[in-house]
Amino acid sequence: MDRQKLIRAAAAFEGCDKDNILSVTRHGHGHINDTYLLQLRSGRFNRLILQRINTDIFTDPIGLMDNILKVTEHIRATAIDPLRETLTVIRTRDGRPCYRDEDGSYWRIYLYIENAVCLEKVDNPRDFYESAVSFGHFQRQLSDFPADSLIETIPDFHNTVKRYLDFEKAVSMDIAGRAASAMQEIAFVRNRREMMSRGELLRKNGELPLRVTHNDTKLNNIMMDPETGRGICIIDLDTVMPGLSIYDFGDSIRFGANTADEDEMDLSKVGLDLELYRLYVQGFIKGAEDSLTRAEIDNLSYGAWNMTMECGMRFLTDHLNGDVYFKTARAGHNLCRARNQFKLAMDMEDKRDEMKMIVDDCNNKRGLVCLN
Repeated sequence: MDRQKLIRAAAAFEGCDKDNILSVTRHGHGHINDTYLLQLRSGRFNRLILQRINTDIFTDPIGLMDNILKVTEHIRATAIDPLRETLTVIRTRDGRPCYRDEDGSYWRIYLYIENAVCLEKVDNPRDFYESAVSFGHFQRQLSDFPADSLIETIPDFHNTVKRYLDFEKAVSMDIAGRAASAMQEIAFVRNRREMMSRGELLRKNGELPLRVTHNDTKLNNIMMDPETGRGICIIDLDTVMPGLSIYDFGDSIRFGANTADEDEMDLSKVGLDLELYRLYVQGFIKGAEDSLTRAEIDNLSYGAWNMTMECGMRFLTDHLNGDVYFKTARAGHNLCRARNQFKLAMDMEDKRDEMKMIVDDCNNKRGLVCLN
């Protein structure tokens, strides 16, 4: 992007006079927003994060930033080190959390968190455990926050019932002519429709409380202390919105405890690693402390299965629609991904009793963790 455009956007924010900007360079590995590291010559803070919000995905950037301000201010109120424990939004010169430029692009600036690293993959079990502690603690930090005061930045993001209706529409329209070659996978989803609707039913009945959820609980959305390996701050708050805690837990398991990569075509390699699952359960319960209800704890294993099924169903839906949402690298890529997730879901079904026993055991022995 043109450097002068970046400088003009940055200069709209407090402390970022054009003459005070030393450099602005690409930063990180994110695929959604455009992210830059802003180096200042002087001031209280020398490094900031400048981002252009992707309004193709986040169509209400004002509402999105309002969510982030509410959540970060709530965390900041009880934080020991607020500049490191949550994101700090730098406001524009007229006091706004974001800036709209002459082209209609929306920009924001965060304080850069010093002496912290972001891991792109799990290198050892301890990383996975610490990520669980961090996301469990995130639930604890926001357990008394009114989740219904937040907007849905991506409406119906984890509404599995709505996702199922989208899937059936894709099957009936068959715009890419692919349904006939995916009948086995279509039947697999249809046979599990009732079970996939359970989470939404429990929420509607008040059995599972509405929580503030992150909705992208991957390791690279945690800033880690490079010396201790422990989580410092949860980042990438664009998808923070009302939801179910079991889905934040479940999405981490779906992605992090699979014995194979999400794109693995050899399904014999795909399954649930119960040791990694146990570590994540231990960490999540420890981080959440006493903020989770008994019903939430009892449904953690269901959350893992449901997020796996939902993701597989989304991959299959996109395959049927002609690959219009997820980026693909080859023909049939989304169908391969769907089969991968369905194999993982089947393995979870086979291990359902073990998964529940692990949750009960970890809940009874919370805080007792053994890492090799």
